[in-house]
Amino acid sequence: MNKYHLSIKKLYKLISLILLTTLFYAIIFATIRSQWTILFVAGLTFLLTLLPWIAKKTYKIKTPTEIELLITLFIYATLFLGEIHDFYNIFWWWDLLLHAGSAIIFGFIGFIVIYYLASRQGIKARSWTLAIFSFSFAIAIGAIWEIFEFTMDQVFGFNMQKSGLIDTMGDLIIDTIGAVISSSIAYIYLKTKKTLIFNGIIKDIQKENPTLFSK
Repeated sequence: MNKYHLSIKKLYKLISLILLTTLFYAIIFATIRSQWTILFVAGLTFLLTLLPWIAKKTYKIKTPTEIELLITLFIYATLFLGEIHDFYNIFWWWDLLLHAGSAIIFGFIGFIVIYYLASRQGIKARSWTLAIFSFSFAIAIGAIWEIFEFTMDQVFGFNMQKSGLIDTMGDLIIDTIGAVISSSIAYIYLKTKKTLIFNGIIKDIQKENPTLFSK
């Protein structure tokens, strides 16, 4: 393991510790003050930030530290900072940034999953087919998130959708732009095998999961 990966792992552990600590204290104070909405959101955020760790322990899937860090930060920024600390209203660009970033990240994840599944099964899929899957995966996650926001608003009285239909459609448009970016990069990688983003990530996955994607 080189110095870069060691630095990233240390950074991930430090940031995760800080985030989980703030969430823990938020849960404690919300319980003491009977702030049930904050308790629910903080608790949900706490559980979701553990997803990479759960996947690693339960399914023996080791994801690159960079992806784990991005997923953790995204969940924290969306629920804890966005909903509890009202960053969506404080910073007009907060929602746009998160949706664009998440669409790109999930597009990458979708591509990596289908790329290795195809490789494992010995399937020679066309480049544009894998790129379309990457695009569709990112859009699907974005749509599921909008359903989640709608459910939270209707069941628990949140205001995650803000202006309703306009907010939802705006989010989906941003998701689409992010999905186009990630799928385009995926297509370029398949054609050239040279992109700064995928080269390192794919090599890391191969190294961390030598048996998972073997034929």
